[in-house]
Amino acid sequence: MLLLGHDISGFNKAGEEVAYARFSMGNYNATILYNLLDANRYNAGVSGSGQSSTFSLDQMERALDSYRKLYENGDPLPENDPLTWDIKQIAEFLLDCLATAKKEGNVGVYFG
Repeated sequence: MLLLGHDISGFNKAGEEVAYARFSMGNYNATILYNLLDANRYNAGVSGSGQSSTFSLDQMERALDSYRKLYENGDPLPENDPLTWDIKQIAEFLLDCLATAKKEGNVGVYFG
């Protein structure tokens, strides 16, 4: 059975997965991560495009800075708000990818 959704993975230069975010096909919060990464061309609607891209340290720093401006300066969301989980997984994804980009100069991201 094929499950549609957005499975977005970050990879280091050795091809090891360093970050992962999952959004069901009906979860529009996936667009938040695509927008932060300026990667809307990889969004195929119900899933990612199946393509990969490389993001520089500068790109990852900008994505995390944009995230912080959007979500860390306002009122906190209620713990039971569905957006709360997605915002948390987006932050973890960006931080994990940023850590790899700091070590290696860039990070690969697969949009499945």
